[in-house]
Amino acid sequence: MADTPSINSYDVIIPVYRPGERFLRLFAALKEQSLPFGKLIIINTEASLMSPEIRKELEKDGRVILRDIGASDFDHAATRDMGVRLSKADAFICMTDDAVPADCMLTRRLIEALEQDDNRAAAYARQLPAEDAEPAERIVRSFNYPDRDEVKRIEDTERLGIKTFFASNVCCAYRRDIYDSLGGFEAPAVFNEDMVYACRALKAGRSTVYCAAACVLHSHNYTALQQFHRNFDLGVSQRLHPEVFAGLSSEGEGMKLVRTVIGGLAAEGHLVQIAVFAFRTAFRYAGFRLGKCFDRLPDRLVMSFAMNKNTMSRMIERRKK
Repeated sequence: MADTPSINSYDVIIPVYRPGERFLRLFAALKEQSLPFGKLIIINTEASLMSPEIRKELEKDGRVILRDIGASDFDHAATRDMGVRLSKADAFICMTDDAVPADCMLTRRLIEALEQDDNRAAAYARQLPAEDAEPAERIVRSFNYPDRDEVKRIEDTERLGIKTFFASNVCCAYRRDIYDSLGGFEAPAVFNEDMVYACRALKAGRSTVYCAAACVLHSHNYTALQQFHRNFDLGVSQRLHPEVFAGLSSEGEGMKLVRTVIGGLAAEGHLVQIAVFAFRTAFRYAGFRLGKCFDRLPDRLVMSFAMNKNTMSRMIERRKK
């Protein structure tokens, strides 16, 4: 490890909604990490939606800080920042409630990746497909999360395009001093709070790192309609942040992904899955394009298309002012 300031403590921050069996697996795996966390900060949306059994399990661990918020208060950026404000550690790791550590080395590898250079603002983990992942989703994870590390700086924009700013709060470690100096996650955020932060960090002369040795099990088998809603929010976030996304088209990278998935499915003999994937891709693209022009759509359509409706309603209110 390079001779740079060490990180003496880290906390884990997880927004949860209807936590279930996968979250319990995540909780158990975190407790087995070779580099123990200081605090586990859980921000739970809607107190009534957390089972008494899970609440009791969390409250048994003295390191857990549990806070309940209402659904109308959830925001991708502000909710995570709420967790950060409850932390006093040198670093923190943001996770989602369905990202299960693949082994006991996850957090150690992320923290060590940050320690190698005190200019690194964030280090994000590799996402491996969960055991129930469909064939197309397995290929998507492999495409987006390869098996090699990569350090990214602002000068890599010409080479990497939009992927320069890619990071994921599914599992991402942050240096607290840099986070505070940059003003934290920008709220409100309907999506992409991690990429917006990474962009600001790189433009400030910092770097980010993809740590392929730090792995979580995380994937989704979204329906076509779920893909539409998710990509609508993605398009909205890109429209709201031209300082990040203007001039850096994500559609070229999207087409590369489509070709890779179709080629992989064909090679594996999943011919029916090619048709399913193509159908879902059409919904993804439609949602994304509509999201990119959300400010020209009637409010009622925006609300019906959005996945994160509470945050979107706040966006609409801000647009009216």
